[in-house]
Amino acid sequence: MKPSVDTVIVEQLAQAQISDPAYHAMLKTLVAKVALGRNKTIGFSGSQGSGKSTLVRVLKAVLEQTHGLTVASLSLDDFYKTRSARTQMMTEHPMFQVRGVPGTHDIDLMLQAKIALCAGRAAQVPVFDKGLDDRAGTMTIPAGCETVLLEGWCFGARPEPVQGLVTPVNALEAEQDPQGLWRRGVNEYLAGQAYQQLFTVDYWVYFKAPNFDAILDWRAEQEARFNQGPSAMTRSEIEAFIGYYQRITQWMLLDAPGRADLVITLDPDHSIAAVQGDLEFSFSSSPSF
Repeated sequence: MKPSVDTVIVEQLAQAQISDPAYHAMLKTLVAKVALGRNKTIGFSGSQGSGKSTLVRVLKAVLEQTHGLTVASLSLDDFYKTRSARTQMMTEHPMFQVRGVPGTHDIDLMLQAKIALCAGRAAQVPVFDKGLDDRAGTMTIPAGCETVLLEGWCFGARPEPVQGLVTPVNALEAEQDPQGLWRRGVNEYLAGQAYQQLFTVDYWVYFKAPNFDAILDWRAEQEARFNQGPSAMTRSEIEAFIGYYQRITQWMLLDAPGRADLVITLDPDHSIAAVQGDLEFSFSSSPSF
């Protein structure tokens, strides 16, 4: 006998250290929607530290344990180009050596994996080691997948209007990309067919941060939790690092809410402030972390 949806959601959220009851209500309704079988592919996006990866892990576990579905998950973070390939991209602009922005992903490989899994075939995917800043082998996702969850910080993003590229959004762009070559290149990669085909899913969930300052705080919390010791970045280093993602992040804060199927607006403490979309449920919110 399979455990109840409520039981598994409670267990999974407890493991993830999420106590906000809004997550339980939202997940229960989302699980019911997916279980109807109308959404083969579901995309998740949100800034660094927004909690999208955690939600994907929880949703996958609930679907597998309560409905017996075979669920695969693909993350943009696993499909970075090799360090060598990104070094070669420095001929386009030195800033392309830093992973994360469109152009630094092996997007064709991720698209091939998505197509294979949706067709019920096996897919071989890379394993990326962030400590090495390079790939560390491959793994195979078996055939027979029924649902594919895809996530990434810029998943679903559209290219920014060209007039928005003229003015730097931060000191990083002003100092290292004064002519706008890098940001125009990133935008062109994002506009490419492979990214936009990958981003085409049956259902899209977007985690909307309250502002960019909150994103910096969230990323600092992640660093303190997972990268303790001499390799940990200082807050100023974190601010410089996420500057690479600030432009697209801020563009998505404006553009994504009007296009996503489900928009989860977060408070600075990660609790859910509001939910907009086609999922109907009620919730009350409390601090979650």
